[in-house]
Amino acid sequence: MSDKSPVTHDLTQLFGKIKEVRMAMLTTTDEHGNLHSRPMATINPGKDEALYFLTDVNSAKVYEVKKDSQVNLSYSNPESNVYASVSGKANAYRDEAKIAELWSEPLRAWFPKGKEDPSISILKVTIDKAEYWDSPSSILSRAYGYVRAIVTGEGSKDDDVNQHAQVQVK
Repeated sequence: MSDKSPVTHDLTQLFGKIKEVRMAMLTTTDEHGNLHSRPMATINPGKDEALYFLTDVNSAKVYEVKKDSQVNLSYSNPESNVYASVSGKANAYRDEAKIAELWSEPLRAWFPKGKEDPSISILKVTIDKAEYWDSPSSILSRAYGYVRAIVTGEGSKDDDVNQHAQVQVK
């Protein structure tokens, strides 16, 4: 892959790409200094320059981000060939008004008492930088790359079929 991807400061395209993915792998650092990843459902990407999640106040991730706030979020949607990696600082806190704003009924599966559940904590990830890849998923696009490789002896160049960008927020 090319290292010459465009650098932007606008998160709009990133949020547009991950909006439909919804599930991210959140990676934190545990008490032993090891990386610890788990799936998290992203709530309303694009409201500001942050990503929000609801979690249990007693979960390991809350403890881990209080010790080391640097986290990574990985998004992957193989069906549409969209991939993203987001790095930032996480903060766990409780704000009943924000919980009410972020709440949707499917979250009751994790919080049976509803949005008033005192065990709900907000996990806010303020984005420092991100990178995303988006390539056409159609059979025709892949066939074109295959035929081009056979005819020219060259593999596809990232610019031919992929959209790759870096987002530097700060």
